[in-house]
Amino acid sequence: MNRTNPWSWAALGLLTSATLAPMAIADDWPSFRGADRSGVAADKNLLEQWPAEGPAMIWEGTGAGRGYASVAVADGKLFTLGDGLSDAPDAEEYLSCFDLQSGKRLWIAKTGSPWTEGQPSWQSSRGTPTVDGDRVYVITPFGVLLCCNTADGKEKFRVDLKGTYGGKKGDSWGYSESVLIDGNRLICTPGGEEATMVALDKRTGELVWKCARAGDRGAGHASIVISEPSGRRVYVQTTASGALGVDAASGKLLWEYPIDQTTAVIPTPIVRGDLVFFSAGYKRGGALLKQAKDGDGVKIEEIYGLKTELANKHGGIVLVGDYLYGDSDDQGIPFCAELMTGKVVWKKRGSGRGSAAFTAADGHIYVRFSDGTLALAKADPGDYTEVGSFKIPNSSERPSWAHMAIVDGKLILREQDKIYCYDLRRP
Repeated sequence: MNRTNPWSWAALGLLTSATLAPMAIADDWPSFRGADRSGVAADKNLLEQWPAEGPAMIWEGTGAGRGYASVAVADGKLFTLGDGLSDAPDAEEYLSCFDLQSGKRLWIAKTGSPWTEGQPSWQSSRGTPTVDGDRVYVITPFGVLLCCNTADGKEKFRVDLKGTYGGKKGDSWGYSESVLIDGNRLICTPGGEEATMVALDKRTGELVWKCARAGDRGAGHASIVISEPSGRRVYVQTTASGALGVDAASGKLLWEYPIDQTTAVIPTPIVRGDLVFFSAGYKRGGALLKQAKDGDGVKIEEIYGLKTELANKHGGIVLVGDYLYGDSDDQGIPFCAELMTGKVVWKKRGSGRGSAAFTAADGHIYVRFSDGTLALAKADPGDYTEVGSFKIPNSSERPSWAHMAIVDGKLILREQDKIYCYDLRRP
């Protein structure tokens, strides 16, 4: 494993502001956590506080089905995955498409059987679609990758990641990754030792390359992010065995950062310049790494190793400025920590209860607690200060786990069969 001693704090101070500049984010939200998978929206001039009932609802959509998949938004359409749709002829799983302006459902496409393993509150779909031009891609909990037309849902191809590439999960909760589209390629994580990560032709599903990681325990739930240390394109991902970096051109495994086995590895990594922050829940912790050129390869330098106070189960962590904001494992207690040191500067209980998912926009963090409470707070390393909260409708049936999307001044919330669209724009 390529690991070195931690940097000195003096060396850390040499990082330039250019290295720490945030990545650009597109106007759409075409995949899990947005265009760059940071969970940070580009929108500005959003409400700085909410009335008691929350922001104004623009529309309510019906027919998304059961599940915890978030939504992907592109070209005026919204896509998600669910089973047991309220108006479907059966209890099967469907990819569905809605009109962004009205909330009217435009089409559904059957993907397969529903995920019914485990206790009822853990069942159903969980993978957020990825949209690219006239195609939409999604991975079912069973590890089947589908490509469909965005216009009508007609299926173009499907690939069984388990049957074709020997893929396996590192836990018992099914696949939930959102595929990455990079140029003409589709990159995803079957998991396991045979093809830990693969690149496919996005138009045909044919194999371009595969990356094997010896001893890999199986896919986690994170989605791949792109980094470019020293000008080299690297795909960063986590599996049940920890973090890894893969050469985008060849599929060569460049580096890995193993962790001890834990129940599940879920949060998507955060990339800023050469830096990689990743976290795992169940008291495992969060770590910050730096990618550096190493001859013809890339090595990692450990800025700090896993800190248990930065553990996060499945709500995700967002980076705003130089500070990390997320839930303390799944306790429903938001924290703020310095990116470069991992030092927690505050940890406060909010107005909701249960695990919390985080999204950020326009200097604020949006905290969705699993009891259905959605809170707005300032992204302030000085203190956690809520400036509004409300209860999401119909959020009492199952945990309110689906991550949020913010696009074009709109807040999109998936709550099982319902989708809600709220107006965040200032008057």
